[in-house]
Amino acid sequence: MFDFPEGIGPVECVNVEHEEVLLVPRFIECKRVTFKYGPGDEFIDVLKTLHSLGLDSKEAVNVKGVAVAPRDVVAASRPNPATLGDRMTGKTCAGTLVTGRGKDGAPRKTYLYHVVDNGWSMREYGSQAVVWQTAINPVIALELLASGEWKGTGVLGPEAFPPQPFLDKLAEYGAPHGVLELTA
Repeated sequence: MFDFPEGIGPVECVNVEHEEVLLVPRFIECKRVTFKYGPGDEFIDVLKTLHSLGLDSKEAVNVKGVAVAPRDVVAASRPNPATLGDRMTGKTCAGTLVTGRGKDGAPRKTYLYHVVDNGWSMREYGSQAVVWQTAINPVIALELLASGEWKGTGVLGPEAFPPQPFLDKLAEYGAPHGVLELTA
């Protein structure tokens, strides 16, 4: 359980495979990196039910002479997520929780985060909050590369660059970041 800021509140989080687990340690000295996602209780229950019924399997089964993967049937029967934004309410939060020791040697736990309200992103950009929050990252990265504020050669993730210009651009786009100092 993690208590998310800005009125979101406690949400159960689960480990998910994601590229940050591999990329962050390439540029930031750290002992451990995990990626967690907080889908919410209802969604977790749906995923557990699908799993218990075998409907999350990618292995094809024979249905009246047709080979079909159960998860493909589930996906095909759901509405297109791109059409749901105007029916969604609430906020999404992406963040980085860093635990360790501060410069003074004392235990420290800091959460750097970015919250987007779905109503705002739908009004301003016509996209749901998760889509906007995901899409804004490469937009800002391209702007910083084009302006020369970020420089580098090869394939580099955002971890390889100074963070402040990126965080400043988030605010320019109307969705500033936040920082919480938590009890270590």
